[in-house]
Amino acid sequence: MIAEKMKPYVKNNSAIRMMFEEGNRLRAIYGPENVFDFSLGNPNVPVPEVNEAILEIVKEEAFNALHGYMSNAGFEDVRQTIAQSINERFGTSFSEKNLIMTVGAASGLNVILKSILNPGDQVIVFAPYFVEYDGYVRNYDGEVVRISPDTETFMPKLDEFEEKITKRTKAVIINNPNNPTGVVYGEDTIKALAAILEKKEKEFGISILLISDEPYREIVFSGFQAPWIPHLYRDTIVCYSFSKSLSIPGERIGYLVIPDEVDESGELITAASIANRVLGCVNAPSLIQKVIQYCIRHKVTVNVEAYEKNRDLLYHALKEDGFTCAKPDGAFYLFVKSPVADEKEFCETAKKHHVLMVPGSSFACPGYVRIAYCVSHEQIERSLPAFREIAREYGLLK
Repeated sequence: MIAEKMKPYVKNNSAIRMMFEEGNRLRAIYGPENVFDFSLGNPNVPVPEVNEAILEIVKEEAFNALHGYMSNAGFEDVRQTIAQSINERFGTSFSEKNLIMTVGAASGLNVILKSILNPGDQVIVFAPYFVEYDGYVRNYDGEVVRISPDTETFMPKLDEFEEKITKRTKAVIINNPNNPTGVVYGEDTIKALAAILEKKEKEFGISILLISDEPYREIVFSGFQAPWIPHLYRDTIVCYSFSKSLSIPGERIGYLVIPDEVDESGELITAASIANRVLGCVNAPSLIQKVIQYCIRHKVTVNVEAYEKNRDLLYHALKEDGFTCAKPDGAFYLFVKSPVADEKEFCETAKKHHVLMVPGSSFACPGYVRIAYCVSHEQIERSLPAFREIAREYGLLK
């Protein structure tokens, strides 16, 4: 009955979602206070201004204007507000025509990939990465080309990257700050990557899009800053989501930025707007678009310090317990080296202590696990004895 294309997805259903469901099962048995679920990147820091915005907008806006159809690209005034905010922050000169409101970053990536990919076109990704990218590319009969992980720094392996670019390369996806490592690619890294892309564009006589997936852009910790990548490489598309910056992942709202400098930008903007419609999204949710406008005007964002506090507590505790992990610069994940080669075995052992993590093979990087610390500070404190017992079980602590 189901399509052949769907069978691999059914067989290899998301480990992240499966672990989340396992968490629900364990909470029902042992109580929520005794289960330490670090599986899902579900933001936990409330942004109460979102609810305030909803109430005010529903009260003030005319019903049909608020809930009716609009341009497939979204409300013009909302897009202009976002464009102006970007211009003020990054010294750009965008207008509403450069933005397309999308049903979250996932939909935004599908929109841009549908707009550019022909069957057999290649899209390069850097492991470890959010492996849903694989499905998004295959949706349009593209081919994913993986760059192997540098497990010392988790920065892009640029030598391998240069070797794997071909005439069939249509796009490169980066995620900055990175899920699952929390690494932030700095300006020097992006400049080096851009130089390779420019060289290969000239060598092959093609245009290669750099798609910068940035749902964690605002969650960057003290001393670090994520660069505005269109300043560093002309053919850049920015894909953004408010899921993390406003703690509203269930509302599914984001946008694409397509700069005028991108090759054939006018045609691409039109194609992306149409793709938004024919993929079945039609337009981004109307009420939440207006909420985004309100939040930008009132300079509302999530309390990043809460995530930084969680990072510091968990990172230092795990290091003291003998675990190996890089200190993340942003997002809300720790990528921890498994004490055994099979990280799935490590996850199963942790589950016996009611600790839920996601195996690194779910991010094309076996031998590691992802811990999402977007949970209450109290949950992390309660989980520390369990992590210590796990460390003892593997001989990391005497």
